[in-house]
Amino acid sequence: MSQSATGAAGPLTIYRCMQEALLGEGATLLPAELLAEDVVVETPFSPPGMRRHEGREAWLAFYRARSAVLPIRFEQFRELATHQTRDPEVIVVEYELAGTVTTTGLRASATLIGVLRVRDGLIQHWREYQDVLAISEALKLTPEVLGGAGTPSL
Repeated sequence: MSQSATGAAGPLTIYRCMQEALLGEGATLLPAELLAEDVVVETPFSPPGMRRHEGREAWLAFYRARSAVLPIRFEQFRELATHQTRDPEVIVVEYELAGTVTTTGLRASATLIGVLRVRDGLIQHWREYQDVLAISEALKLTPEVLGGAGTPSL
């Protein structure tokens, strides 16, 4: 597992923690204890208004509101590829999430790509590119509806 020069967990170690947290009780990809206070979370392919969150509290408030209505139980995190970069704080990850839509029983999966920056053992920046079409189809929603208030979004 990777460690920074300061001995704090590096991006690969933090990424492994993210994987475990997504499949556990109270599932979340970005556990609060791993987030820097000034974290930036971006999902560039999300509907407008949902693409960028600055600060731990802003992200957690958004995530709590969205996950309360997200009818997905994640059951598998399949790592497709992990790419080291020249920057020791950054990795690029490709993965597939599979789970069950709890309202319909439909099993579905989506492929995602993330860019993770970790400094001093905390997530500074997470940028995730989601397969919005696969997510929309699994939830039986259009991408436009995913941007509406109170609607589920990954």
